[in-house]
This record gives sequence, structure tokens and C-alpha cells, in this order.
Amino acid sequence: MARSNKQKKSNIELLLKIREFINAQKNNTFNYKQVSHAINVTTHAQQKAVAMILAEMAFDGDLIETSPGKYKSPQRSNVMTGVFVRRSNGKNSVITDNDGESIFVAERNSMHALNGDKVKVIIAAHRRGAEPEAEVVEIIEKADQVFIGTLQVEKSFGYLLTDSKYLATDIFIPKAKLKGGVTGDKAIARITNWPEEMKNPQGEIVDILGKTGENNAEIHAILAEYGLPYRYPEAVERAAAKIDAGITPDVIDSRLDMRDVTTFTIDPKDAKDFDDALSIRRLENGNYEVGVHIADVTHYVTPDTIIDREAQKRATSVYLVDRVVPMLPEHLSNGICSLRPNEEKLTFSCIFEMDTNANVINRHIARTVTKSNRRFTYEEAQEIIETGKGDYAHEILMLDSMAKIMRSQRYENGAVEFDRHEVRFDIDETGHPIGVYFKVSKDANKLIEEFMLLANKTVAQAIGKPADHKKPKAFVYRVHDQPDPGKLSDLAALSRTFGYKVKAQGTPKDVNRSINRMLSDVKGRGEENLLSTLAIRSMAKAVYTTANIGHYGLGFEYYTHFTSPIRRYPDMMVHRLLDRYLNGGRSVNLNKLEELCKHSSNMEQLAANAERSSIKYKQVEYLGDHLGEIYDGVISGVTEWGLYVELDDNKCEGLVPIRDLDDDYYDFDERNYCLVGRRSNTRYRLGDKIRVQIARANLERKQLDFTLVDTKK
Repeated sequence: MARSNKQKKSNIELLLKIREFINAQKNNTFNYKQVSHAINVTTHAQQKAVAMILAEMAFDGDLIETSPGKYKSPQRSNVMTGVFVRRSNGKNSVITDNDGESIFVAERNSMHALNGDKVKVIIAAHRRGAEPEAEVVEIIEKADQVFIGTLQVEKSFGYLLTDSKYLATDIFIPKAKLKGGVTGDKAIARITNWPEEMKNPQGEIVDILGKTGENNAEIHAILAEYGLPYRYPEAVERAAAKIDAGITPDVIDSRLDMRDVTTFTIDPKDAKDFDDALSIRRLENGNYEVGVHIADVTHYVTPDTIIDREAQKRATSVYLVDRVVPMLPEHLSNGICSLRPNEEKLTFSCIFEMDTNANVINRHIARTVTKSNRRFTYEEAQEIIETGKGDYAHEILMLDSMAKIMRSQRYENGAVEFDRHEVRFDIDETGHPIGVYFKVSKDANKLIEEFMLLANKTVAQAIGKPADHKKPKAFVYRVHDQPDPGKLSDLAALSRTFGYKVKAQGTPKDVNRSINRMLSDVKGRGEENLLSTLAIRSMAKAVYTTANIGHYGLGFEYYTHFTSPIRRYPDMMVHRLLDRYLNGGRSVNLNKLEELCKHSSNMEQLAANAERSSIKYKQVEYLGDHLGEIYDGVISGVTEWGLYVELDDNKCEGLVPIRDLDDDYYDFDERNYCLVGRRSNTRYRLGDKIRVQIARANLERKQLDFTLVDTKK
């Protein structure tokens, strides 16, 4: 009886803590993990109790379950605005402005709103145990968007058979709006009208990309899908062509002249835009002067010119499987700004006095003029590091020694260490993939990486941490937030089941050291794929902002992007701010700077999505030539609709649909990242090794389907 009373009291205390947490949330949403973390509930049994209490409160109408497992207080107006999300599977929703929640919208209640439209909705009265629904009552602002697909042209009209995940129907195109397109063309269309009573929207062709299946047409379609440019405006190219290097005696006199210092670049073998170089010379006191020299793009691209406006809009170069879509015209990016060997170049530099133990004794930032003595590929520099022989071997070996010390110190100070293998394709003259290889980061890559990190950190500290203790001026930071507490807690719990200790709480330094230890200890073991995947997924995304919170993954209190102005607009922003502030200029407008930061972060994400999409397209194209073949792989994702499997040989990823697991009925166990057979208790878990056969390769959907070759017993 005493134990029962004690348990009852404990449950009441738990409920009171939960209610206190909920009352403080206003319109914020939460799940049981966030509640548990906030009220310091750590055991699995207690967390299960929290989950049960939240579910019961939702059933009783005391909470709104906005989506499975996510809750909020039921203080909601029934008229709201938000952004419409259209899905081709009919699961439309609206993301509300005031709380960012996703609420289901049935097609009959959508007013044919398109993905991204700003809408006004009425939220249906909450019914116990039912998912909330919204009805669109007004389309406030139409999103500017296009759809990509293949044309089917009849005698007097045409249809665009869309590839979009945002539209379930084809687009009707009047003959006058076909823009010369014929059946089989890959085309871009804009919806012009969608009458309430019509199933299909009406539209017009914006551009013809080429024949469906042709490499150029498909790559341009990927760019267009993400709203990224696939052509460079001729007016911008003409403006760039008028710019010359302009390295006059007056310009040289206004800069630090470092043309006589040994300088070289180390880049990928196919690179053309060399935006960074290293110089090194020994000083009389036995220390070394190391220069990190960056192309002085902003000397040539001045604010609010046609070139600058185009660069700002693009915000980044886009790196696809078979090409680079540059941020700047090639005359600048591959020509006068590129630090090509034996050419005088204008640079912005961080110059360090360092001892042989990689301690920075002095540092300064200056606009310089430099001259590269040699262009190295990563492979050439790596051979020198491994053999000790070759051009400028002493200089490269000294820089490599310093880089290794800096790298070791960085991990000791709390940086997270993830091994990344990038997929690359051997492509024939038509753009068809004929082989796959992996880009592996070796010592030569890491040498460049460490000195670029040092320069970026130095620039951020120079502005963000002024020596006179004055208030820092508005600046662009590259920040990386702390991991999601719930995901980190899950990683720690799962790691414990395999005998590894990952800290879910503590200082960033201690947490990251524990993750690095686990990642090191797990190498080569069966659980490596599972735990390393979860560790990566627990991390936040890095973004640009004026609000400095440090860079968690690197373990830096101050960090920015300074070293790649040819391919990133934030680096150009940093160059301009740096020049302004070093010359005593006043702080710029913080709000305008933050807007540019947000735009750059958004464009970076779109570029990354396009890159992944192009890789996926080539993976499907490549494995389309290998239908029926059998490969070993690892389960890289587990969902209620099936298992994602990454193949060992080529890192291509495909889906084993749950419908094809016909030996049992499988339930999705989200907590343990697995599918579990009801009858057999067979488990397929994230990270498990598995053997599959290539079943289907759908290029239009960029989708690979696999079937299991052998099942687990």
C-alpha cells in the first residue's frame, strides 16, 4: 500500500511538472522527448510515462495532437494564415504562420492552392481523437513557381506530364502556349489558371529544355525544379568581359607586395577557379610566415552592379555531377580572379607567424598582391607528403606537419570528427555514367582544410571579438547550433546497448569528445553504420547569420566564411565588411545584413538539394544498366513504407518497398529504427548488412527499387 501511495504521488508530481511545462509553451509544439528533457526525466520508464500522459491529455481534449506524437496547447484561433504545401499523394497541408504547425487540408478544401502559396484558412473544430483539418478560404499571395515534365502534344492542345511531387495532375497547355514544343520534349510550364470545377490546371510553356532523357535537358530540369538558374544572362557576361585585371603600379603600391614569397595552390585536378593559395617562408627567428591568400573578388565586383546583383541572387555556385553552375561569370571565376600559376593576382590575405608546433605568434589581415609559383593537384601534393620528394617538398611537408598538429588540437578542443566519402561518377561524352568512385579526403585535402579553417576563424575573431572590448560591429557568421537534445539522448541510449558511452548532457567539448570516441571505437564493427548515421542525424545544420552562437561542430567560438568568394556570396559580404571595418568604417545595417544571410542559407540548401538530386539521377541511370544484378549493402533508412539500402560497391541508395516484404506483416518501430515482423519477429534495423537485387530503375522519379535476395533468420 505504501508503495502504491508513493507511486501515485510520483505520478501526480510528474503530471504537475508536465502541466507547468505546457503552460509555458504558448503556441510552441513539443513531443515527449522534449518534455522529458525539460523536466529532467531520464529513465526509459519515466519517459514512457510522459508519453502516456501526453497521449491521454490529447484524448481528453486538453492538448491538440498536431501530428503523430507532437502536441500543443489548444489555444488556437480558428482563422489563420500560412503557407500551403501541396503533395501529389493528396496529403496537402498548411504550415501556419504563428506556430509553424502542419495542418491537413483535403483537396476538396484547397481552392486549388499551389505549393508555396500564402493562404488564409479556417481550422475545423477539434474533435477528440481526430486529426485537425483546415479549409482554404482565400489565396492571399500566389507563389512564383514552375513545373517540369514531358510534353504530350495532340492536334490542337498539349499536356505537360509533370515530374513534380507537388502536383498529382497533368497541366493542360493550349496550342498557342506550347512555344514550339513537341511530344517528348522536356519542358518547363507555369500554371496560369485553375478553375474550381476543373480537375486539371491550365498553363503555358516557359522553356523547352531538350528531349526527355538527354543529359543536358535532365540536368537543366533538376536546376529548374529547385528554382536555380541553368543559363547565365548575356548582359552579365558582357559586363564581366569589360573588366580587366588592372594590376597597375598604383594598385600594387597600395597593397602588401608578396609576389616574391613562395606561393602555391592545391586543388582538385579538374578545378579551374583557384580561389585560395598558401605561401610560406622561414623567418630569421626560426619561425615561419604562413599566408592564406584569397582571391580579391570584391576589388572587381562592386556593390549594386549587374554582376553583383546576379551573384547575390544566386548566392552560391552549384556543383552537380557533371558540371559547375558558377555564381560569377567565367571571365572572373576562371580568369582574372583565379589564382593561376605565374600570374600576378590581387588577394585578401591572413598572414600568420607560426612556430613549428603550429602556435600562432602573430597574425594580421591585409590586401595583398601575390604570384603563385605552382599549381598542385591534391594527388600531386599527397605524393609529396607520402614520399617526401617533389617540387617545394620542404614547404609542403612543413605545412602538412602544422596542419596535423592543428587538426589534433581541434579535436582535442571538441570538434566532431565525421569521415565523409563523396560519390563521384565516371561519365562518357554523352553524360552517361559508366563507373562510380569515391572522393576520399587525404592529408593534402586536410592540409588545405586546416589553414582555411584558421583563416575563417581569424577573420571572425577580428570583427566579432574586437581588441578594445567595444561592441562588435554587424558581421556575417557561419554558425552551427547544438544537437537536438532528443536525438542526442536517443544516440546515447542506443550506444549504451552496444557498450559505448556517449554523453547526452554536459559541455559541448565533453559531448563531442564522447561522440568522437564512439565513432573511433565503432570502426569496422557491425554497429558502425547504425551509430555513425544516428550521430550525423543528431547534428543541426550550419547557417549564415549576424547572431553569433559559435560553431558547435568545429568547436569554434567565432567562425565565418572568408576563403571562397568566387563561389559563395557570403564570403564576398565578409570581404566587404572586413575592408570597411579595418579602415574604420561604421557598422552596417544589421537587419539588411541578416536578410542577405537568410537568403544565402536558403540558396545553399537549394544548391545542396539539387546536387543530391543530380547524384540520385546518375545513380538511377547507372544502375539501370545493371538490372537483375545482386549487391551487398547496408540499411540506411527505415520508414513505414520500406527499407532504404545503400550499396557497398557504389553508395547508390534504393528502396525495398514494404509491400515486397511478403513473408510477414511488418510494423515500423520508430524508437529502435527497425521494421519488426508480427509473426516471425524478424527485424530489419538501420545499419544492418543486407543483400539485394536491382529490381526497377525509374529515371523520371529518380527512384531505385530493390528486392531482398536473402532474408534474416
